[in-house]
Amino acid sequence: MGGLSIWHWLLVAVVALLLFGGRGQISNLMGDAAKGIKAFKDGLKDSGNEDDDKKKKVDGEEPKA
Repeated sequence: MGGLSIWHWLLVAVVALLLFGGRGQISNLMGDAAKGIKAFKDGLKDSGNEDDDKKKKVDGEEPKA
């Protein structure tokens, strides 16, 4: 009962193939996640700039380019 059977090793092999198989799935996933985070941050910066521009227009100041 203390050792791992063939089924345990087979399951470990399948999980390893899913994670590290073929074309570097982990690196692709991490690259896509990084692109998504960067796009989210850029979106937050853009929306913050629009709010500042609207506030300046209301106050009567011209927004800086």
